[in-house]
Order: sequence, then structure tokens, then C-alpha cells
Amino acid sequence: MRTLLLSFPLVALAACTMGPDYAGPAGARAPQPPAAFVRAPSEARAETPAVADWWTQLSDPVLDALEAKALAANPNVAIAQASLRQARSALRLEKANGAPNANLQAIYAHASLPGIDLGSSDGSGEGNANGGGGGTEALNFYNLGFDASWEVDLWGGRRRSVEAARAQLEAAEASVADAQVSLTAEVAQAYANLRDRQQRIRLSQDAVTRQHDLVALVRQRRERGAASDLDVEQQADQLEQLQASLLPLQAEHDAYLNALAVLVGEAPGSVDQLLATPAAIPLPSAGTAIGDPAALLKRRPDVRAAERQYAAATAKIGVAEAARFPSVSFAGVLGIGGTQPEDVVDLDKLATIALPRLSWNILDFGRNAARVEQAKGGQDEAAARYRGAVLKALQDGEDALSRYGARLRASASVRRSLASARRVEALARQRFEAGTGSKIELLQAERSRLSAEQSLSQADGALSADFAGLQKALGLGWR
Repeated sequence: MRTLLLSFPLVALAACTMGPDYAGPAGARAPQPPAAFVRAPSEARAETPAVADWWTQLSDPVLDALEAKALAANPNVAIAQASLRQARSALRLEKANGAPNANLQAIYAHASLPGIDLGSSDGSGEGNANGGGGGTEALNFYNLGFDASWEVDLWGGRRRSVEAARAQLEAAEASVADAQVSLTAEVAQAYANLRDRQQRIRLSQDAVTRQHDLVALVRQRRERGAASDLDVEQQADQLEQLQASLLPLQAEHDAYLNALAVLVGEAPGSVDQLLATPAAIPLPSAGTAIGDPAALLKRRPDVRAAERQYAAATAKIGVAEAARFPSVSFAGVLGIGGTQPEDVVDLDKLATIALPRLSWNILDFGRNAARVEQAKGGQDEAAARYRGAVLKALQDGEDALSRYGARLRASASVRRSLASARRVEALARQRFEAGTGSKIELLQAERSRLSAEQSLSQADGALSADFAGLQKALGLGWR
């Protein structure tokens, strides 16, 4: 009955949990998001976008294969996943730390002590009656048993540790998702830029061919006295400029090949064969779903990670505050043993020890108070980081929408310019075939059309890359 009466206060105390209870991200005083994006283009839809595999909207099987390979083999994702495994193990460890410890032990001890009578080792009971003879006595000791210990979580410090570890695990899960979001956007952007460079290299080579023909025609005209040396030099200079413009395009093409190889976790050159054949730039559909700012904040992995870190920092205050109060622990030893080997199976030789322990560091010179203040400072820092993550997410979304809308308008303008250049080329060709226009005029019209096609390729590549950037800003691409 006495044991039961004593246990009631301990049970009541064990229900106490020090430190503030986490009340959600509202405690961080983050700004409330607006009801709708203020920079959204008219082409955007307010529907909630799909979280994963947004790149399938571009309908490019090669891109789909690259994205799948990158998600499976990229080192940055592997780093985040390894951190996640560590966080899972840390949570299991914190849970296990609240359980009793038990150790099984077997002991054999041999003591040889000169001048001390330990009694007869043969069981005769004869020994040195004076207890201090000049001989040497030996003692063998055998023991088999186990010991156990358990600290009562009176003030909830252990529970707060588990709470903090669980929040950090969830933050690590969000960090894996954040790595996937960044990776999928980078792969799509590099792929769009690569296809753009391939198109522009081909168009530049066509323009160089036509400029060669134009230089040859101007030289023929000079020989007939219909053109001057200045005309020839001007066209030759145009040829040199076109040839020179191919060099940076080729270098950028190779750089994007290298980037894609590394993003999929392989050495540069490994994807060259897969991407050797030029292909069209994958373009998004006319409208894209963007949702609203509140859904963006719930979806963005970096915001979720920051919120979970804030929750973990809040729990750590309770850990620090619980350390300021007394701790109660229980230890026990149960063993069987004696001076003979057979004693380890003799239940008559059973020995038990119970050791309740109360500990309270009442003179710590402010150490625990400093730890509490340190934990509160950590909570304030985590709250500020969360507010910053919210603001950054809202800014990223608005910036990406503004850029994407501008790219849509620029792409439409370039398409109109290309349509005009094609009409000019058609008219020049009609004049040439009718004998009322020159071959030089036709070549110049073809070169202008090729230049407009290069501008369109550049605009489409930027549009596709900005579409990928928009998906990243919206927090899409994680599984």
C-alpha cells in the first residue's frame, strides 16, 4: 500500500510537460497571403496544379526519361534522403531513450591477496585466525545476472525531445521534397536550353550557307562593275560575324549537355548520344494552373521545412526547462553467484539490490537558465526563418508569374515578326521567279527569315525554361 501511495505523486508529476505547447505557424507571426496572385498573367488558370510530374505537360518522352533518371540518381537528392534516414534514426533513438535500460552480465573474478585470510578455498573452513597471516590467499568469484535503470520523465523533458525529433524528421522529409522540386526544374530548364541551342546552331549554319552565296553574288556583281569593293567587304564582314556567332552557341550547347549528364548523376558525355539528334523545344499548353498563394505556402517544401524547424525549436525550450528540476531514477541489480562455478545456478544465492535516486542540481550558477534562454533564442530565430521563407515563397511565385507572362507576350510578338519575315521571303521569291527581283534580294529575305526563326527559338527556349521556373516557384515536382 505504501508503494502505491508513493507512486501516485510520481504518476501525477510524470503527466507534467514543461515548456510551451506548439500552437502552429501562427505563433511565428508570418504575413497572411493575399487571396490571389497579383502578377498572374491572363493565360493562367486558378485551378490547383498537380504536385508531381508537372513536366509531363510538355509531352516530351526524352525529357520524361531524363527527369526519372535524375530523381533516381542525382547526388543532391541522395544527400537529402540520407539526412532523412538519419532523422528517422534520431527519432527512434529519442523514443528508446525514454525506456528502461537493462544489461545482462556475467562476471568471473580472481583475487590473490597476500597477508589476508579469505578462508579456505577447499571448503574445510580452515584459515588464518589472526586475519593477517604472511601467506597468500586466493579467491574466485562467479556471478550471472542483469542490472536495469530507468529515469522517470517527471517534467516531460524526454517527451519534448521526442517531439523535437519528430518535427526535425518532418523537416527532413520536406527537404527531400525541396531537393526534388529544384532538381526537376533544373533538368527541364537545361533541356529546353539545349534544344534551343540545337535549333539555333542549325539555323545559323543555314544562314552562313546563304551568306556565302550572297558574298559570291556580290563579288560577281563587282566584277561586272555593278557593285563596289565596299559592298563586297560589307557582305564578307556579315559572313564573319555569322560564323563567329556559331562558336558561343556550340560552347553553350556542350555546357548544357554536361549539365544534364551531371543532373542525372553521370559523367559529362554520358547523355550525348541520347540527345545528339536535334528536336523541337517542348512548349507548355496555352494555360497553366497556378492555384492561390495560400495553397502555395502549404505546398512549398521549403516553407514546410521552416515551419517544422520552428516546431522543433519550440519543443527544445521544454527540454531545457525540464532540466532545471529534480530528476528521479530507479536502478536495480539481480544476480546469482558465489565462489564456486555451480553457484551461478543456485537460486539460494540470489541477490537483489534496488536503488531509487533523486538528483537536483541546485547550484549550477545559472547554467540551466542560460540553456533556457538559448532555446528561446533558437525559437525566435526559427520563427524569423519561417517568416522569411513565407515571404520568399510569395515573392518567388509573383516573380515567376510576371516573368512567364512577359515570355508569353514576347513569344507571341516574335511569332508575328517571323510571320512577317516569311511573307517578305515569299514576295521576294515571287519577284525572283518572275524576273523582276534579284537573287541577292531573295538571299537577303531568306537570311532575315532565318534570323527571325532564331529569335523565335530563343524566345521559345526562354518560355519553356521560365515555365519550369514557375513550377519550381509554385512548389511542384516532389513525390
